[in-house]
Amino acid sequence: MYDLIIIGGGPAGLTATVYAIRKRLETLLITKDLGGKTNWHLELPDIDLHHVITGEEVVGRFRSQIDYLDFARVMDGAESITPIDTGYSITTKSGRTFEAKAVIIATGARARRLGVSGERDFLMRGLCYSAVSYAPLFIDRQAAVVGNGDLALRGASELAQIARHVYLVAPETGQLESRLGQKLRQQPNVTVLEGYKAEEVKGDRYARSLIVRKDGETRELVTDAIFIELDLVPNSEIVAGLVDLDAKGRIVIDSRNATSRPGLFAAGDVTNIYAEQVLIAVGEGAKAALSAYEYLLMI
Repeated sequence: MYDLIIIGGGPAGLTATVYAIRKRLETLLITKDLGGKTNWHLELPDIDLHHVITGEEVVGRFRSQIDYLDFARVMDGAESITPIDTGYSITTKSGRTFEAKAVIIATGARARRLGVSGERDFLMRGLCYSAVSYAPLFIDRQAAVVGNGDLALRGASELAQIARHVYLVAPETGQLESRLGQKLRQQPNVTVLEGYKAEEVKGDRYARSLIVRKDGETRELVTDAIFIELDLVPNSEIVAGLVDLDAKGRIVIDSRNATSRPGLFAAGDVTNIYAEQVLIAVGEGAKAALSAYEYLLMI
């Protein structure tokens, strides 16, 4: 039996694993990959990405430490978690079973897709799902943001501070009546296309324009990048019914990353913390590992 099993190899999971190993815990990381979403980065024509601190750079050292520790990782997906008398039993997709006294869930979240023609063709080539991550690159450039919730409004607002022009394609009213939404409406370099729906992404090697439609009217928005901000879907299915989840399905944690079930901790984008940012996930992973360590000292 392991002291601690960590599920998920993104920024939170990698950091938690390194911290746990340094605490001399018998630790196992179960993950399909090392790095999670940081393995993906946006490519843009004529833009030098060295001005952005990428998630890949931040987690690179943690990943390199885990990469050669074969004994500390299993490259597989976790299928289920079952409480047992001594802790928890985890079954993987390949049918293997592992037991641990404590578990950290760091399975992250996935972006909600548009589901339109061209979206998959230009994924990470002029089209991505995090405007905040790349906003500093858009000085005197144009960008389109699709969405009407908090993520879309925050992304459009940050882009509007430096971009020449921002199109906010809001299929529904959503949060547009909030203070932030009203402020966006008043920005001279922001066009709010309320009620418009994205129909198609067009381009060459990179996404170059977005086709939108409303009541039979079609517009083509020529832009330097397209950001889809429809919301995040937490990968929390594995603990559904085991721990408390919020209305969006995120794992509810306290200040020590503990869930509603003793010995079960969570970190990163799968939880109800503020902001989907790599540095925050790294910090949360470290905190979860230290909390799990303290829990193990007391049982």
